[in-house]
Amino acid sequence: MLLDKQIAAARTAASRATAIPFMVRFGIALCGLIAMTVAWPQAIVASEWYVALVLVAVYPSVAPRGRGATFAALLVVAGWIADTAGFESRIPLWRVLTIATLLYLGHSLTALAAVLPYDAVVTLDMVGGWLARAGAVVLISAVLTVVSLGLSADLAGGAFVLATIAGIACAVGATVLIARLLQRA
Repeated sequence: MLLDKQIAAARTAASRATAIPFMVRFGIALCGLIAMTVAWPQAIVASEWYVALVLVAVYPSVAPRGRGATFAALLVVAGWIADTAGFESRIPLWRVLTIATLLYLGHSLTALAAVLPYDAVVTLDMVGGWLARAGAVVLISAVLTVVSLGLSADLAGGAFVLATIAGIACAVGATVLIARLLQRA
């Protein structure tokens, strides 16, 4: 009985769905799938375990309001840790930037899909603006990552520890500032 109602609801949703919300959800699935593939060791990606990883990566596109996006992101990070620590793989910069970019874009698109009904009529300008802001964040983060890595080679030892502590203090300060601004609003 419950399954029949769910199937009927899925049919209704599929018949009323519009193209833009579908494209947003497709973007979520694509970001999750590529991030999962890049993060996990190739031995696991080539095995039968990859099917489970694909299902977890695609799930946030089906249910963007739940905890699926958080679980998928944590699984990507777990794969990254498993590959770098367990399989002792090298850590090339392209993998770090790809995983970070895809996790952020997937998260951003999931937030959009959570408030965008599947049958909404929206223009590409709205989604384009959303993606342009996300792209700006990704670009700035990538540039800062490359600059930080370049400086870390020059600042070995005590200076690097001092710079790390200063960065953490700035992050805490920014968090406190944002929290106080939100309390005023």
